[in-house]
Amino acid sequence: MNAINQFLADLSSILWGPWLLVLLVGTGIWLTILLKGIQFRLLPYALRLTFSRERTGKGDVSHFGALMISLAATIGVGNIAGVATAVAAGGPGAVVWMWVTALFGMATKYAEGFLAVRYRQVNPKGEICGGPMYYIETGLGWKWLGVCFALFGALAAFGIGNMVQANTISVALADMLPVDKVWIGLALAGLTGLVILGGIRRIADVVSFFVPIMVLVYFGGSLFIILTHLEELPAGLVVLFEQAMSGTAASGGFAGATVAQAIQWGVARGLFSNEAGLGSAPIAAAAAKTNQPAKQALVSMTGTFLDTIIVCSLTGLVLSTTGVWTSGETGVALTLQAFNAGLPGQWGQWIVTLGVATFAFSTILGWSYYGEKCFEYLTGEGYIRYYRVAWIIFVFVGAVVKLELVWNFSDVMNALMAIPNLIGLIGLSFLLRRETKAFEKGVREGTIHRFD
Repeated sequence: MNAINQFLADLSSILWGPWLLVLLVGTGIWLTILLKGIQFRLLPYALRLTFSRERTGKGDVSHFGALMISLAATIGVGNIAGVATAVAAGGPGAVVWMWVTALFGMATKYAEGFLAVRYRQVNPKGEICGGPMYYIETGLGWKWLGVCFALFGALAAFGIGNMVQANTISVALADMLPVDKVWIGLALAGLTGLVILGGIRRIADVVSFFVPIMVLVYFGGSLFIILTHLEELPAGLVVLFEQAMSGTAASGGFAGATVAQAIQWGVARGLFSNEAGLGSAPIAAAAAKTNQPAKQALVSMTGTFLDTIIVCSLTGLVLSTTGVWTSGETGVALTLQAFNAGLPGQWGQWIVTLGVATFAFSTILGWSYYGEKCFEYLTGEGYIRYYRVAWIIFVFVGAVVKLELVWNFSDVMNALMAIPNLIGLIGLSFLLRRETKAFEKGVREGTIHRFD
């Protein structure tokens, strides 16, 4: 077992090396150029469109519901622990590189959402199916590559989207409450079953209620800390930008970091948090009720903005303004230290612990749909009920076992998902540009309504 774990760790370090990070960010830059900076030009329209009620077009859920499923899967432990890990390893300047990654990643998310709706299909049950496997097969004509994506996606879902998240919840709650992990696992599996057995509409209903509340609570706690440390805020912002360009000297328990480390950790954690280019979010985007692929693409684009530019930034500013980033801690422990330093009593402990638990649970729900659709692509819709039962069982397993091997396995599968998806995005990028230009022209001329 140790040999397998070491093999996966080594393979993960190779797959997630600089070449893949360059490919992911490079794809975002290419799409930004090709689409003339659509993420900057149309962000206000996209944010308004997110909360509109689409009344025409086929689909299973609303724009907002599809976005909430995507955010449920992406706003997770990465926003709390991932940012802290980046800062602990690359210094506060890593946050700036997370922003840069997100800005280009918004163009990638637009492309993923557009192609997901453009090439989606309807299964015999009348349900929408879409995602990279469909636009790779239909758009490029490479079914074998679509199968590869679906296989990697279905396997990754049980790791990063299921067992890892369940384990994170059980550890966080067991440290705070006098409850055995077995009972936590049973309760978590039961709650998961109540939601996912109802299909995408129930998932969308739950996360549409759940995700905004959990984000607002975390936002409120973070904002309170920032506002009560306003005198440190200018210095904290200066630290972010200065150290993004010059590296970070050793200080306190912090060992120091170069500019290269700030870039590497900022890009890696940014991509881990918002999943731009990974190919997961377009699976949810395909289910949106819309008559124009570009509309859901714009809504999908806002997910990266909300996840990284808003939520991750809050964590980064809390770490820099409270000054705890030099303590030598990392991950959740560092974020917890910052919240404890900035909030009175046990409020910091409660917000971070419950934030970790709720963010991780939402990720379980979002990724259950991703994995299900990958599984359906491979086997057909007749076996979905067995997939859902297996998902519930693995939630319990993940809550009670140690998962170092699963983490490494998940990292490998995530990298293998990204590669065929990026091939699909690049291969269909000129079609994307042509049809986006036609959409924008239609909106200007009034032949396409801005809001339906």
